[in-house]
Amino acid sequence: MKTPLSLLACVAISLALVACGGSASGPDYDPGETAGSNRNVLNPQDDPNDRLFAGFPFMGGGKKSGNSGIGVNTYLWRATLDTLAFMPLATIDSSGGVIITDWHASPEAPQERFKVTVYILDTRLRADGIKVTVFRQENTGSGGWRDAAVSGDTAASLENAILVRARQLKVDAGG
Repeated sequence: MKTPLSLLACVAISLALVACGGSASGPDYDPGETAGSNRNVLNPQDDPNDRLFAGFPFMGGGKKSGNSGIGVNTYLWRATLDTLAFMPLATIDSSGGVIITDWHASPEAPQERFKVTVYILDTRLRADGIKVTVFRQENTGSGGWRDAAVSGDTAASLENAILVRARQLKVDAGG
């Protein structure tokens, strides 16, 4: 009785590993062309069906629709990664269009640190297709941090920098 159960467990584990596996040079892997970025990020134009359950139609994989991309603008996505390359990334969700950085303190001002959240809201390259939120903290001196006000134009300046970079990427791509 123990042998069939062990065999079933081995087959299930093997299938799970095969489904999750893949080489680092596969089609959904972007080695991070962003200057200063040491993270590997998924390419936002990848088909989500080419991932975990690809080839298993009964599990939702293998379906192909007319829209193989995701719901965010590729130029805004890439421009955001380029613009925030100096900050460590905490969360990247190319499906939902969310990029969240980790806290970053510049060497020039080690007593304050910043964190940025970017939402890409549209598939078109538009000024209202991106929303940036900036958080700031100040060092309390006793090893802790407290929330501090952020200048009102900081988020707008970041949004503008991302939009300028996105337009540049679009022009460079011949679009």
